[in-house]
Formats: sequence, C-alpha cells, structure tokens
Amino acid sequence: MNIDRKAAVAAYKERKSIAGIYVVRCAASGEVWVGQAPNLATIQNRTWFTLRQGSHPCRSLQAAWNAHGEAGLTFGECERLEEEETDYVRNALLKERMLHWQAELKAEAI
Repeated sequence: MNIDRKAAVAAYKERKSIAGIYVVRCAASGEVWVGQAPNLATIQNRTWFTLRQGSHPCRSLQAAWNAHGEAGLTFGECERLEEEETDYVRNALLKERMLHWQAELKAEAI
C-alpha cells in the first residue's frame, strides 16, 4: 500500500503541465477577459475559487461574477503552447500570445 502511494506521488510530480492562453466570457454583458497560465488544467478551478471568495484581482471580472453568477460566465482555451526548454522562453511566449488574443478578442487582461 505504501508503494502505491509512492508511485502515485511520483506520477503526480512527473505529469506534464500545458501552458497557454484562456478566455472568460460574460454572455449577459458581452465582456471578455483573456489570461495566461503555466498550467491550463488548473487555471479555471483557481479562477472560479477566487471569484467565489470575492477576491479576484480583476475588478471587472469580479463585478461580472457578482452580477451574473457562475452560470453567467464561460471558460475556454484560446491556445496551448508547445512544451519549451526553459521557463524564460515559455513566459515570453505566453506574454506575446496573450497580447495577440487580447487584441483579437478585444478583451481585458486578467
């Protein structure tokens, strides 16, 4: 049983995280927000958690959540980045692609 736990921990540590750009939309107001994340698999949960707590740093997104609730917002992926050798290259690409999607979708940055 201890071996299973160790194997599970090792597998968790070795999992690949996929970086990319995500979008949050409010159907009622038509507002759009774009953000970047080092791990797309976990960013929606983190974003929704801070919104539920009323502590999201993006005031306009928090206001939309407060006005329309979770059902009023949708979450989606814009783009996944290829795995990069270094964090520096990945972060530079994230920044560049986020600016692209922000302009493309006429969105506010998260």
